[in-house]
Amino acid sequence: MRFQSPAPNGRGTYPGVFGLVNSLAEQGLLSDEEEAFRRENNAWYEANFTDPTTVDPDVYRRDVNPTAAAWFKASAARLVERVPGYLAILAAHDVECVRLESADPGRIIYEDDDQVVVVPHV
Repeated sequence: MRFQSPAPNGRGTYPGVFGLVNSLAEQGLLSDEEEAFRRENNAWYEANFTDPTTVDPDVYRRDVNPTAAAWFKASAARLVERVPGYLAILAAHDVECVRLESADPGRIIYEDDDQVVVVPHV
């Protein structure tokens, strides 16, 4: 399962839910409440979810895997539980985000108990 923009960005990739919310924050567009939610939950994810780059620094390198995207595994329900708060922030700012599900989202370049990072099929 993946939550992402329905439209590609300038690099031709589809930003995920966390990147979309973080982008709003970088632009200074979040309310104090939204920013507090983002900070608290980003910290929770950092403490409870493996950052693939700590295992494989090249996984998201643009020159190696320019279209790499992370997907939650079906077994990662405890991690997906917090996503609706991010989706609410995006909806409040009229930023579209779609939920995708696939048994085969692409060529797996990283995998752990909770996620896969894939290079999408062309």
